[in-house]
Amino acid sequence: MRVRTRRLLKLGGVLTVGGLLVLITTFASAASGQARHASWDIIRLTFPGGVTTVNAGGFADAQTQAPEAVFGPIETIRLSGSGTFVAPAGSNGGSGAVTGGGTWQIGATSGTYTVEELVSFAFANFASPGFGDTIGDTNERANGTAVFRIAYSDGAQGVLTVGCHGPGAPNHIFEGIAVTKDFKTYYTVQNPGADPDLNRTIFHVQR
Repeated sequence: MRVRTRRLLKLGGVLTVGGLLVLITTFASAASGQARHASWDIIRLTFPGGVTTVNAGGFADAQTQAPEAVFGPIETIRLSGSGTFVAPAGSNGGSGAVTGGGTWQIGATSGTYTVEELVSFAFANFASPGFGDTIGDTNERANGTAVFRIAYSDGAQGVLTVGCHGPGAPNHIFEGIAVTKDFKTYYTVQNPGADPDLNRTIFHVQR
């Protein structure tokens, strides 16, 4: 009976150690993911020496929904902007570690906005090489989608979604912005066209 008891105690000890090892391994795996330090910009393109190069200082438009007969006259909001953020380890995490903002314009009315919070960031992949870059490290250009909570200078609140579909991006990421301003939804994304200063974005994510 005593021998059986000792064996059970030894087995219990082994199981306890095993359980601790599992827990330690689990926590180590969770801790291995690191926060992503990143920046975003609404960009403009230049072509020095024939090389397509991304620069700060662009604009991006988004529109209210058509048709006018149902939703009223189509309205366009135009934003400039840039900023930085820290996305927690793991996909789609939110964070208050943000900087940045820019300008907004709707018709003849304009002002500024400030980024107050990262709601989520979904990193897709690092972009394929090829473009010049005056903003950041060419090896850190990235594709993905970020959602920010923003405050407008006229007291309105809103959400800014920045999508970057650069070289090598997977399907189904839009390029440009979608915005809310209080109850208005500027969800019709304007795709890049011939104007090199309009409707293009970029992320830089530290490796």
